[in-house]
Amino acid sequence: MDAEAALIWVDSLVLTKTGERLSQLQRTILQQVWQGRKYLEIAEYYGYTEGHIKDISSELWKLLSRELGEKITKISFRSVVERYLHSFDRPVTHQIQPKSNNFIGRAEAIAHLNNLSDRGNKAIVIQGEGGLGKTTLAQQYLHQGFEVVLELLMAKETQNITSAERVVEEWLKQDLQQESGVEFGVNLARLKKQLQTRKIGILIDNLEPALDRQGQFISPHRSYVDLLRVLTDSRVQATVLITSRDRLCEPSINIEHYRLPSLTQESWQQFFSIQGTNIDLATLQKIHAAYGGNAKAMGILCGTIQADFAGDAIAYWQENHEDLLIPTDLKNLVSSQVNRLKSIDPQAYRLFCRLGCYRYQDVAKIPIQGVLALLWDVPTFEQRQIINSLRNRSLLECDRNEYYLHPVIRAEAISQLRTSDEWVTVNHKAAEFWTNSIETIETIKDGLQALEAYYHYIAVADFNKAAKVILKTRNNQWRQYLPLGSTLYRLGLLQPVLAAITGVINRISGDRHLSEMYNILGDLYWIVGNIHQAIDCQEKAITLATQNLTSLALPPSQHTIYCLKMIEIDSLLSIGLYKIDLWELTAAADLFQNAIALAKDTPHHRWAEKATVCLALINSYLGCSKKSCFLLEPIYQAILTKEVPEYTGRFAYFLQLIGQTYVNLKEFEKADEMYHRALFFAQESHYTQVQAKTLNALAEINRRKKLFVIAIQQHLEAITLLESIGAKCDLAEAYFQLGLTYKKMNKQDESITNFNQAIQLFTNMQAPKQVEKVLKEKIKILE
Repeated sequence: MDAEAALIWVDSLVLTKTGERLSQLQRTILQQVWQGRKYLEIAEYYGYTEGHIKDISSELWKLLSRELGEKITKISFRSVVERYLHSFDRPVTHQIQPKSNNFIGRAEAIAHLNNLSDRGNKAIVIQGEGGLGKTTLAQQYLHQGFEVVLELLMAKETQNITSAERVVEEWLKQDLQQESGVEFGVNLARLKKQLQTRKIGILIDNLEPALDRQGQFISPHRSYVDLLRVLTDSRVQATVLITSRDRLCEPSINIEHYRLPSLTQESWQQFFSIQGTNIDLATLQKIHAAYGGNAKAMGILCGTIQADFAGDAIAYWQENHEDLLIPTDLKNLVSSQVNRLKSIDPQAYRLFCRLGCYRYQDVAKIPIQGVLALLWDVPTFEQRQIINSLRNRSLLECDRNEYYLHPVIRAEAISQLRTSDEWVTVNHKAAEFWTNSIETIETIKDGLQALEAYYHYIAVADFNKAAKVILKTRNNQWRQYLPLGSTLYRLGLLQPVLAAITGVINRISGDRHLSEMYNILGDLYWIVGNIHQAIDCQEKAITLATQNLTSLALPPSQHTIYCLKMIEIDSLLSIGLYKIDLWELTAAADLFQNAIALAKDTPHHRWAEKATVCLALINSYLGCSKKSCFLLEPIYQAILTKEVPEYTGRFAYFLQLIGQTYVNLKEFEKADEMYHRALFFAQESHYTQVQAKTLNALAEINRRKKLFVIAIQQHLEAITLLESIGAKCDLAEAYFQLGLTYKKMNKQDESITNFNQAIQLFTNMQAPKQVEKVLKEKIKILE
């Protein structure tokens, strides 16, 4: 038996008992253990600690031991699983041959049903949202494995449901050629006798119309409970498959539930290929994700594409990607389920619509607290019941206590919410949840969750509150107390913040908010290479801040004065940094001196220290070594003695500037000390920009030491990091430094290639002095 077959079986076992599939890490551990790998080997290869791998493995062994009835360990896992599976009459990898091209991608589902049946389960509910292919799977499974198959298609309308008494009578007469009696009990006994002597498959399709909001049979059809008791009796040979969108919750019936997964992208690709549909991989990935792998959607879309777009899926998606419910059949498929929910459980329907407000994009799953936040008008003791109602009807998905709507389901939810009178209220409640749930930004996930509030306010055109989301200050992992926008771009999320700010900056009021926005926007434009736009933004920030200080009708608070003055000083410092990247060193020096004059020995003194570091760097470039040392040495000594504790966070960016200054001064030991402090901090806290700039600077030191292999590796790693966040200013410098390293190695072609990359980037930034600097080095090679 191969590892994949065993993995399918274990995954089915875990799903059956816990309702959840194996995580990717759990699957990886089982695969590697099957191959005989040690925990340490697994940990090192996949980037985890050995202790973490052992903890995850221990929980797996406990679960398997409990379900298989014997102790499972890393050593015994493979032999026990092989022995257990070989004891089955049917192997776990058993597959049925499809009758048509419509039955694709269900080998694992068949294996799972085999597993459940082999473990003695008489009745299995195949559950899932509409269009998953539940009926097709059940029919294919039963018609190829049983000599007789009894089918019952439950009517879609409650009033049209056939009684259990009539169903049993028809089965006896028409399918089993047996006489039926007058009384239901007599007929059940005759049916049971047939099931004890014959191998019979039974399909009860589309059960949910017969169920109430609690998942139990409605009063007129309680006889189905008696029928299912007979069908699940341990002495009968029947296998019963029930398809349902809703969970069956009859405590007196012994039944297993199987949540049918969506079809994989590979299955969709196979189906589209068979149908002769023109589609590329990128489009396929988008369509598959948008429709959650739904089998019915796959077939409907293929038909629409063939009929209306001559089989061109690419053209279809370009025209219709913004409206997932364009095909009428798909709209009806979802609407029928939602309309039924509305009629039998209005509270669950209301929550369903409200959940449509969440985007499920950057934050793909919502914590339970986010769901509960939308039940503000429901008593606490009823809230979980309402959530479970949606889950039991396959309208709300759950993964490790986090929730989400499939894209097509969400399209219907948001459509219904937009037409209700709750649109504004629900979005405000969701925004407040995201804002209040994140107190400290420690990770990218924290940052993205905090930013979600912005999109809710944008949805209801509340632009001032959207701006406040970007400007809300929190502590972050670098011991800084910064606006969300500033923290996010330090985490490398440049484009989301850039799009968010440009989306509201011309729609908000209040000079202070505008000045803060322009201050952050300036840094964003700088990093992505639009330096002149960055300077304009900072100049606007200064103007707005100073105007606000002088135009306030009432005496401003000390906090307001502090904030406005901080924006002015920070903007001066920022423009100075931008001027360095333009290689306008004299202008940069003047700006740093102005910042020092404004900030020194004031509550903003740490800005004076940063500006002093920058001024020392300028002097080292201009050859003023003594002045540079004089400015820098006190700060360097303070850092070594930890008199400046914020160097681990607030001063992180400037550590690598100190290192660069000492390189220029040829004090390489001090430079190396600063670089390694900066790199350690950046790697530990995922400060991508600082990490990349520091790696590039260390490469320069290694170039001087003629450690070219290490230097090239560091340059390339820095370039990869900078490209990942779109930091074009630093990227241009990285290409320039890589070109210098290749030049030192006498690799002229590689050197010129990288100089050209730097020239192109500096040209795009309109930085002529930087272009001139690079050209001088390039000309030296060509001479």
